[in-house]
Amino acid sequence: MPLIRNGAVAENLFTEVVDGAPLPDGPTVVSLTRFLADRETLLARNAPLGVRLKSAESPAALGEDAARLSLIVLEFPRFRDGRAFSWARMLRTRLGYRGEIRATGDFLTDQLAFMTRVGIDGFEVPEKISLELFQRALGEMRFVYQPSTDGRRTIPELRAGS
Repeated sequence: MPLIRNGAVAENLFTEVVDGAPLPDGPTVVSLTRFLADRETLLARNAPLGVRLKSAESPAALGEDAARLSLIVLEFPRFRDGRAFSWARMLRTRLGYRGEIRATGDFLTDQLAFMTRVGIDGFEVPEKISLELFQRALGEMRFVYQPSTDGRRTIPELRAGS
């Protein structure tokens, strides 16, 4: 799948490693299960590290280690499963995570603007979503009602002149 990061096509430098497989040199993504089991070894490596969270796995399990990760991948198993939206917001607001949050799985172009609002900045997109379609989807929401991690002023704030 192509990777779009910060609104542009990007190279995926990370290698996904299945549980039990040897770790390659360089940037690596492991499951939460493997991260928790091999935490010390993984954090001691001199290479960027990412953790993949399934939709049922809360990022709270990472605790303060979240800040030590370069990438957190959030799975969208079905476009109707919105837990990863909550996980992204939790990572940005409660856990103070500043690294890349990447979405993967089954999501729709209609959801892209909302995904960026909660802090997702990397997307493993299906071939059917071109960069042009992706950028058009991001511009569809000009005004917003709810506050979020993107810092955009809400409609009530704009009306109040604040």
